[in-house]
Amino acid sequence: MMETERIVLPPPDPLDLPLRAVELGCTGRWELLNVPGAPESTLPHGLPPCAPDLQQEAEQLFLSSPAWLPLHGLEHSARKWQRKMDPWSLLATLGAPVPSDLQAQRHPTTGQILGYKEVLLENTNLSATTSLSLRRPPGPISQSLWGNPTQYPFWPGGMDEPTITDLSTREEAEEEIDFEKDLLTVPPGFKKGVDFAPEDHPAPAPGLLSLSRLLEPLDLGGGDEDESEAVGQPGGPRRDTVSASPCSAPLARASSLENLVLQEASTAVAPPEPPKPPRQEQWAISVDVTSPVDDFYRLIPQPAFRWAFEPDVFQKQAILHLERHDSVFVAAHTSAGKTVVAEYAIALAQKHMTRTIYTSPIKALSNQKFRDFRNTFGDVGLLTGDVQLHPEASCLIMTTEILRSMLYSGSDVIRDLEWVIFDEVHYINDAERGVVWEEVLIMLPDHVSIILLSATVPNALEFADWIGRLKRRQIYVISTVARPVPLEHYLFTGNSPKTQGELFLLLDSRGTFHTKGYYAAVEAKKERMSKHAQTFGAKQPTHQGGPAQDRGVYLSLLASLRTRAQLPVVVFTFSRGRCDEQASGLTSLDLTTSSEKSEIHLFLQRCLARLRGSDRQLPQVLHMSELLHRGLGVHHSGILPILKEIVEMLFSRGLVKVLFATETFAMGVNMPARTVVFDSTRKHDGSTFRDLLPGEYVQMAGRAGRRGLDPTGTVILLCKGRVPEMADLHRMMMGKPSQLQSQFRLTYTMILNLLRVDALRVEDMMKRSFSEFPSRKDSKAHEQTLAELTKRLEALEEPDVTGQLVDLPEYYSCGEELTETRSLIQQRIIESVNGLKSLSAGRVVIVKNQKHHNALGVILQVSSSSASRVFTTLVLCDKPMSKDPQEREPASPDVPYPDDLVGFKLFLPEGPCDHTVAKLQPGDVAAITTKVLRLNGEKILEDFSKRQQPKFKKEPPSAAATAAVQELLRLAQAHPAGPPTLDPVNDLQLKDVSVVEAGLRVRKLEELIRGAQCVHSPRFPAQYLKLRERMQIQKEMERLRFLLSDQSLLLLPEYHQRVEVLRTLGYVDEAGTVKLAGRVACAMSSHELLLTELMFDNALSALRPEEIAALLSGLVCQSPGDPSDQLPSTLKQGVERVRAVAKRIGEVQMACGLNQTVEEFVGELNFGLVEVVYEWARGMPFSELAGLSGTPEGLVVRCIQRLAEMCRSLRGAARLVGEPVLGAKMETAATLLRRDIVFAASLYTQ
Repeated sequence: MMETERIVLPPPDPLDLPLRAVELGCTGRWELLNVPGAPESTLPHGLPPCAPDLQQEAEQLFLSSPAWLPLHGLEHSARKWQRKMDPWSLLATLGAPVPSDLQAQRHPTTGQILGYKEVLLENTNLSATTSLSLRRPPGPISQSLWGNPTQYPFWPGGMDEPTITDLSTREEAEEEIDFEKDLLTVPPGFKKGVDFAPEDHPAPAPGLLSLSRLLEPLDLGGGDEDESEAVGQPGGPRRDTVSASPCSAPLARASSLENLVLQEASTAVAPPEPPKPPRQEQWAISVDVTSPVDDFYRLIPQPAFRWAFEPDVFQKQAILHLERHDSVFVAAHTSAGKTVVAEYAIALAQKHMTRTIYTSPIKALSNQKFRDFRNTFGDVGLLTGDVQLHPEASCLIMTTEILRSMLYSGSDVIRDLEWVIFDEVHYINDAERGVVWEEVLIMLPDHVSIILLSATVPNALEFADWIGRLKRRQIYVISTVARPVPLEHYLFTGNSPKTQGELFLLLDSRGTFHTKGYYAAVEAKKERMSKHAQTFGAKQPTHQGGPAQDRGVYLSLLASLRTRAQLPVVVFTFSRGRCDEQASGLTSLDLTTSSEKSEIHLFLQRCLARLRGSDRQLPQVLHMSELLHRGLGVHHSGILPILKEIVEMLFSRGLVKVLFATETFAMGVNMPARTVVFDSTRKHDGSTFRDLLPGEYVQMAGRAGRRGLDPTGTVILLCKGRVPEMADLHRMMMGKPSQLQSQFRLTYTMILNLLRVDALRVEDMMKRSFSEFPSRKDSKAHEQTLAELTKRLEALEEPDVTGQLVDLPEYYSCGEELTETRSLIQQRIIESVNGLKSLSAGRVVIVKNQKHHNALGVILQVSSSSASRVFTTLVLCDKPMSKDPQEREPASPDVPYPDDLVGFKLFLPEGPCDHTVAKLQPGDVAAITTKVLRLNGEKILEDFSKRQQPKFKKEPPSAAATAAVQELLRLAQAHPAGPPTLDPVNDLQLKDVSVVEAGLRVRKLEELIRGAQCVHSPRFPAQYLKLRERMQIQKEMERLRFLLSDQSLLLLPEYHQRVEVLRTLGYVDEAGTVKLAGRVACAMSSHELLLTELMFDNALSALRPEEIAALLSGLVCQSPGDPSDQLPSTLKQGVERVRAVAKRIGEVQMACGLNQTVEEFVGELNFGLVEVVYEWARGMPFSELAGLSGTPEGLVVRCIQRLAEMCRSLRGAARLVGEPVLGAKMETAATLLRRDIVFAASLYTQ
């Protein structure tokens, strides 16, 4: 039998193995050692603790302890535990946060506690409804993106945030209450109150209560007898005691005793040092982009983003400043590559794990940037009025209005924000929406850096200086020197295949204006017109012609461009109708190959597949498809949004060869062409026809020239009629672009949003606007000057006004008022028609300016310019004895006596009489006399100009000049107080009330001055000079105080008027507190007063959702028109009710002083699309809507999109006031509107 071999089994326990496990650090790596033992770790504290088993934890918490279970929602529970009822627990509340803490004071060496100091704690009990601090806790997650209209915004950067000391000082100023007289018995807002005074005392004044009477029945105990007597007798004894006490001053309010001691100790400090002169602060710094940045990659070895190309110098300069977290203003030429700066900021924010907001002026540009940035960075979101994509992304793209709403609503996105990029900043010049940019720039918090991207503007430094002063940070201005692709500008006069070569160079790529090309174009046009006259008669075609002539012009031009390989081309036409006409007229033109046609067809099929069947058969869709197949495209606001995007995408691919577009295509859309054509150089700006401004021309012409593809860009101006004037062309092509100008205005939304926050004032917003910048930028210098003048005034000796000099102050004030009143009358005379007629050649006038004081003169010539009239006048003067012109200037008398003030006390030469010829402004004429001299003005002027030459300097004056001088001298000697002057009322027929009253006031002042006694005192001259110096300093101090105060704000009167409107309508109370209606109005994006009034009048609650949507279309529709007669009676009544509410608001505005008439306010409503919106909300297909209105399809879509946004804001407002029925109706209305082609998703977001 074989012996079985014994098998040795391993030990049953892992610890019995002859191995030891060692954990290396915290990386999760282990090593085995051949030494038996327990596992070990290289960490200092051994292995990390193990979490308890989840099953055991759940059993222990929920099954073993039933108190953890909720009171409700126990349908699926197996058992129910009875709870002990405790009603008092409902009354339990958290205590108020402790406002201060005790801080131990220790010995610096031994650490021994020497005592305790009370320290005030900041940021206690902060919330989004009580604080503007970034340290407040975040709000609910559901409100983190959009915020809430009831939340406070974050503190705007650049404003001084109030400290605890400021707040306590403000409280002291506000809470000065006399506890004997000023206690109220009627609480604010209540009609009745309770009087706690004892019945045996007479009742105090209504609404007031005496504290001493309340304290009489109380036994205050613990005090001396004197004190109790003083309490019992609140009259004289107590007051005497208090007044005799050395500590009788009222005790200052303080949060702690220690603060009070410190305040008392600080009052005995040495006098303050004299103020130092303000340092010249330079906020806008211009960056030199001509010198190359050779050490770029040494300074930034690991850039946050790399491009496939080498960045330009200006881009590198901007990137260097972004790395230093500086704010920059990049004003570069069109197509220079401003987007590179934005891309680097986005990459830098992703590297820093912060967020960026990119704002654009128009929604279409937001969609395009979303596609571009998403392809580049991936983590990009989009927020527009109707789309919300990836709101958690690190880069958010939105319109500026949405960012303003987020700032006012305290969105928590602002906390993580590092950069805000403002694209197309020159859009701030837009009269309607420019104010939004200023509001956002003012409201941005301090931690956010700003990137401004703009076309070249002449006042970039001034604008950057405003933002720098506003935010108290330096702004680096980076501008490009020239376009990357130079442009050549041509005139085209051809209109047929024979004349398609008539292309004349007007402005070359070096910026030289060629007059030869202009005259050649004029000659070519003249020659054709003369041939036309020979053939068809003398009548010449001066107008631009009709569609047939347009077709001939475009066919010849496009044939010429095609042969020279200068396609694609953008044709800018300043009319939607002409765009469609010109594209439709080119029926014989086909510019695409068969392969391109196939590509266009497939792309169209893929894009239109998302539309419903009837929408694909819309006339505009079919027409545009036919045009696109032939390489033609149309782009304007009347085109459906999805078709516009199709055109843009095909154009960027090079498949659209000719694009007829309006001006909006040039706004920020980075789609350059080889050639740009201007159909005309004139446009209608909403009120009148005018020439294109240089900025507009440059913006559109800048689309010519594709970087890296074309050596130069071509710009062609069509001359369909006459060739434009050369001066107009030169101004348009080579003039400076429009400056950035403030369009700041007050809106009710802005006022209400700021009034609901106690710490922010509307006046502070107005002070920081760009419109107030010129007058506010010298504020520090004004403060310094004011301090110096205060010291000078204190050092001046008081004038003696006793005895005979008692009426000296009155004499001085009468003299000043007389001078001002006379100048006012003279100004009105100069502005009047009769006054200007009287100032003709030969009229004798009294001249008063810096060189002449009450000198007689005679007008020789009057300039023909009505804007700035200049009077060439012969004026009497002294014969010059010295060559120094300073010594020849006669000085005005230092101390004016009554003869100097009442009359004119004409200038008489002391020695030989001489004359000069001066060009006088209207303000230099002090008075117009009744005398007229006969003279030959031209001969005198020729003689005087001849004698100014060195060769004829010593020749005697001509006889005509001598006769005029002698006559003036005779008049001056005959009338020392001045010849008779023209009376403004009787002679010049000025019947204005202000002129008549001013004339009466002059006579009264003259009587007072003649009766003054102070002039007879021998001390009059010395004391008058002292008084005048003092009064002039005081006047200058008042002027500076006014400039520094809120009263100097340009919009302050309008602000008071608008607040009065809000108060009248019940949106704010007398104290300026925003009431419920005001909080509702804050939630509205536009027409806030009208919408709120309609909601509170219950004008919408009784209507169906589709009827509400139809009525509200009148508030968002941009095309004017009246409602159709086929409307249901409910809608007709609704339209009249909306107009009645608007009329009531307009009347309140007029009554409060606003200059908008009731008709203008009601005229902002356009009810032309009521029927269209009503049928759309009822489910009518879009193809059937076209017959209801002549409005272009694109405008209808825009109206319905904006209407859906308004319904959403009304839904939120209804929830705010507790109107669930109206809120549900608005939700239904928005749902009914959001369907089919109107709300088809943007192709850029797919």
